[in-house]
Amino acid sequence: MNSRFEIVETALDRLKILQRLPTGDERGFFERLYCESELAELLAGRHIVQVNRTITARQGSVRGLHFQWPPHAETKFVACVRGEVFDVAIDLRQGSSTFLKWHGEVLSDSNHRTMVIPEGFAHGFQTLSDDCEMLYLHTASYHPESEDGLNALDPALAIDWPLGIGERSARDTALPLLASTFPGVVL
Repeated sequence: MNSRFEIVETALDRLKILQRLPTGDERGFFERLYCESELAELLAGRHIVQVNRTITARQGSVRGLHFQWPPHAETKFVACVRGEVFDVAIDLRQGSSTFLKWHGEVLSDSNHRTMVIPEGFAHGFQTLSDDCEMLYLHTASYHPESEDGLNALDPALAIDWPLGIGERSARDTALPLLASTFPGVVL
């Protein structure tokens, strides 16, 4: 059987880009968004337990940067199925050689990419077009007491957002800046 995916490495250990390989003809295309048997190596024995969807109306809006503390840390498969976003993952793993480094990737309905964000990373995105729709596949259920985040405008992270920052939620705007004492995530 031919794989419907190509796994692409990034500069951050364990952070991957999943290039989906659609097949099509004059009618359109078929594309597999996820297949546990083909992607088992990315799951490290875990399973997808929750699927979420977001719609973001306006270009320039930023969501995130969110993560969950262990024991509720999660791997996320994040895909843009309508529009275009600049998707960002930040390594929060204590002791990692890329601690607090970030990777950004354009995800869109036309480039067929999924960001595979491992446990111990924060995630967020900026919409590059209006009416963006995102799908998230999670290996852990949402656990409000374990949720946390980083401020997307924190100068210590120095994320190079491609557009001026538009709308952000009150919750995301209130996220604190990193302190020099931030311990990182221990997995």
